[in-house]
Amino acid sequence: MSRSRSFFVCQSCGAQTRQFFGRCNSCGSWNSLVEQAAPKSDGRRRRASADPATTPTARRSMAIDALADQPLQRLASGYGELDRVLGGGVVPGSLVLVGGDPGIGKSTLLLQSAAAMAVQRSVLYVSAEESAAQVKLRWQRLQDPVGVEAVQSLQLLAETDLELVLEELEALQPDVAIIDSIQALHDGELSSAPGSVAQVRECAAALQRLAKRQNTALLLVGHVTKEGVLAGPKVLEHLVDAVLTFEGDRFASHRLLRAVKNRFGATHELGVFEMRGQGLAEVGNPSELFLSGDQASGVATIVACEGTRPLVVDLQSLVSTTSYASPRRTATGIAVNRLHQILAVLEKHMGLPLSRFDCYLAVAGGLEVEEPAADLGVAAAVVASYRDLTLPAGTVLLGELGLGGQLRPVTQLELRLQEAARLGFRRAVVPRGSGLGAAAAALDLELLEAARITEALVLALGVDPADDRA
Repeated sequence: MSRSRSFFVCQSCGAQTRQFFGRCNSCGSWNSLVEQAAPKSDGRRRRASADPATTPTARRSMAIDALADQPLQRLASGYGELDRVLGGGVVPGSLVLVGGDPGIGKSTLLLQSAAAMAVQRSVLYVSAEESAAQVKLRWQRLQDPVGVEAVQSLQLLAETDLELVLEELEALQPDVAIIDSIQALHDGELSSAPGSVAQVRECAAALQRLAKRQNTALLLVGHVTKEGVLAGPKVLEHLVDAVLTFEGDRFASHRLLRAVKNRFGATHELGVFEMRGQGLAEVGNPSELFLSGDQASGVATIVACEGTRPLVVDLQSLVSTTSYASPRRTATGIAVNRLHQILAVLEKHMGLPLSRFDCYLAVAGGLEVEEPAADLGVAAAVVASYRDLTLPAGTVLLGELGLGGQLRPVTQLELRLQEAARLGFRRAVVPRGSGLGAAAAALDLELLEAARITEALVLALGVDPADDRA
């Protein structure tokens, strides 16, 4: 009689081991190993051909050019911002994982989208964390009357048992199904608690097999840990087709939707929403959220690109005399190492003694700007605050700053200039050699080109910031 085998799985990282240890060898977490039974073998074995001279033939594979073409028909989610991040809409048979901090608006967004899609599609909303009455109350508060026909096409199931959820999906065969959330589902065949690595992995795998088989688009809500990453094993992110993160400042009303992974579209698109009393509303002109409109020293304006969307953003800087031997360097919205690099370039090539001053930098509106095209704007904001100067109104700065003090070209420059001109900006400081003089003239935009940081700041500020009399 064969003995039943078991193994231990780390609930933090998903690593497996045959022996129990108090500490996981992969991630280092303590007391995270949970014993699980090994799956039984189904007894199938590969059998060699009885005649060695006979060559086995392929029976399931086929030539790729012989496959029939199937056009990709996306389903509109009811929100243009969500469709933008997904690459044009929800793909039938795909799995989309939506993560975010608690209370950020994940359930609100998906319930509103479900109500909008139910006008033309059959939608099943599975609530594993809230009762049906609680979801109904939220739906009544959020709905912007979409018609009686939408109510008939939107089905609600409050259930945590995976087997019952799969039976309902097989019976209804909806076009779209929303699972809120994947960590609350429970597979009765596993002894571990809901939300554990094994439960999340097996529940997601079972839902994936069903979705691919009956061509149902699945939207899964995922929790976020205190470190800011999606809870559960990393295999969950590899299993799904798209991973979206819903983020925002809890003290602000706007929310940002980003794609971390997308098999059917780009991963650098950005969707902007605003939280209101009736739920989430799309923001058609997000640049208004990140522009202060104030003329003050230490404020510079850049145009950041999130995918195909240009955003005009204000950068705010404060440079003050330090009271300590080591000056403080604080950056919000921009990597602090990038700020250190720009300050070193300014001190080396412009002679500004910034090493004796504290420097604080922030992006207005709480946006995260990671691209190097913001370097020139950061440098201008720092120098303007140091010299107590105010940049002329209607000026944007675009350029990457090299370690030698040179300005390097940026991508999608014409798209950035078009957005700046649309919002009323009339001057743009850019790296030399952009070749967009004619395009800028057509936009009624004065293009100021510079090859080095000193020249660019003179054009932007109107004075030489390296001169002590400035």
